[in-house]
Amino acid sequence: MSYQSKINSKYSEELAQESLEWIKAVTAEPINTSGDTDNFFEVLKDGVILCKLANALQPGCIKKINESKMAFKCMENISAFLECAKNFGVPTQETFQSVDLWERQNLNSVVICLQSLGRKASNFNKPSIGPKEADKNVRNFSEEQLRAGQNVISLQYGSNKGATQSGINFGNTRHM
Repeated sequence: MSYQSKINSKYSEELAQESLEWIKAVTAEPINTSGDTDNFFEVLKDGVILCKLANALQPGCIKKINESKMAFKCMENISAFLECAKNFGVPTQETFQSVDLWERQNLNSVVICLQSLGRKASNFNKPSIGPKEADKNVRNFSEEQLRAGQNVISLQYGSNKGATQSGINFGNTRHM
């Protein structure tokens, strides 16, 4: 199995379709939401829809969207989108490289990034996709509670009763 087909096997048409339907809902752009790889690639490759998505979530976060079909302009769009995605809170390991999309190297990572961004959309009062993000569970302990915790001797670490170094031979023994 080649490296490329291994990556492609992870690609999920259902998640891709869900991502495109979400983009359509947020941007109101009339895009084809079919999840097959060819359509997913064609809809997103120039980065224009991605930039419109970022601006729909946070107006003005991408100042200039290149409508040109020239490679470096499209890559610029994709990079601008990725920058916004990180600022929206998408973890770095869930983003993709521009070439993953532009050269069709790893469309699965593009889906992962859109899914991750989709989970954050509710923070921008937009429809979101996927499981709801967990809220932070902030715990506030009083000084007294914190001090009490320091006095507990934990036996989780085991006990060292009867621990000696007798019988340990490490390395070469000394010959006299």
